Amino acid sequence: MKEMMWVFALIILSACETWSLETGAITNSSASVPKVYVVRNSTFNVGSEVNLTCSKKLWNETFYVIWKIDTNKKCRISHSNSGRNEDSCNGGMSLQNTSSSQSYLHIPNFSNDDVGVYNCETAYPGGADEHIINVAITVPPNISAWFEWKGNKMVAVCKAENGQPAANISWSHTGNSLLETSSGSDGLITVESTLELHEKNLSCIITHPYWKSGKTLILETTKGQPAGLPFNLLYILIAVIIIAVLAGFLFFAQKKLTMPKSCRQANTSPSKLSQAEDVEEVEPYASYVQRVNSIYNS
Repeated sequence: MKEMMWVFALIILSACETWSLETGAITNSSASVPKVYVVRNSTFNVGSEVNLTCSKKLWNETFYVIWKIDTNKKCRISHSNSGRNEDSCNGGMSLQNTSSSQSYLHIPNFSNDDVGVYNCETAYPGGADEHIINVAITVPPNISAWFEWKGNKMVAVCKAENGQPAANISWSHTGNSLLETSSGSDGLITVESTLELHEKNLSCIITHPYWKSGKTLILETTKGQPAGLPFNLLYILIAVIIIAVLAGFLFFAQKKLTMPKSCRQANTSPSKLSQAEDVEEVEPYASYVQRVNSIYNS
């Protein structure tokens, strides 16, 4: 009986060892073909040419390369060594090779429509790679600066419009400033900073990742104009003067047209009066001559 128990024990131990060896073989087998996962972020300037790489393996060393692109629309580009290729993207993207036969995804004239997530899968003998690339864009903002009235105060305004990412605005001196940030439907960001005006010239400094150095905008009050006087006040005064002159001209013209008739007759020229008197003096002589002629005719 004891011998039979020992036999069963040996059978169970041998079965366990065999199962563990097979499991280890499967583990080693799966570990011999590792898959590398990579997640990275990339940022490119608007209008630039972009090349995204997925693996360091050469083109002829890979079984396939698949790009899954998720931007404002989804599409797919793939290539396999069996000759089965796919391209559902219509934005000019394409798979290309370097001079050393390394595969990459080429994006000409990078724009805001190309921002998104790019997933690349590639397989080669002995392994596979999967890269997830979060692609962003850098767009320089349109910058401007001016003075304006807000309520009863004059403020200096510095604006960086339609940029990506948001620009940073600072002033040449500290003061009571207000910063407003807004985003458009296209994802571009506008930043506006206002500062209560002091009695001296101001400048604002705008920095952005697209530029190597910051941009400085200088705001100056108009020469000969006291600080705090609105720039459009001069135009208002000119308009008031012009309106006053036109009103005076129309007033005197209307007054002359409505002058009494007796006053206008008093202004009759002496030449017209003398001509009328000459006519009256000539008329009696003309009638006398006419009567004399009639007598001779009879």
